[in-house]
Amino acid sequence: MNDKNKNKLEAKKRRQKRVRARVFGTKKIPRLRVTKSLIHIYLQLIDDDTSKTLVSVHSKQVKEKVGRMEIAQKAGEMLGKKAVEKKITECVFDRGGSKYHGRVKAAAEGARKGGLKF
Repeated sequence: MNDKNKNKLEAKKRRQKRVRARVFGTKKIPRLRVTKSLIHIYLQLIDDDTSKTLVSVHSKQVKEKVGRMEIAQKAGEMLGKKAVEKKITECVFDRGGSKYHGRVKAAAEGARKGGLKF
């Protein structure tokens, strides 16, 4: 791995640690974790007390053929609906090492539209 990529990964790890130091999820108010790859996006509601995933959605579960931004938003809506079915209405948002824009922002807005508050 060249130095440029190594520096990027180290910076992302630092951002992740900084966010995780402030964000903690419980069973009542879980942590909404957003993880993205180049193509897909993964959303999880996590209870950090027991280290269990309460609800999760993968972008492959969205069956519509639209762009990545729309898929992220639809995945957020799906997660919100699943969470409301399990009587989870509030959460704390964990963007990881990513900036709050683009697909991460679209997923957050979709989750809000689906019924979650954060």
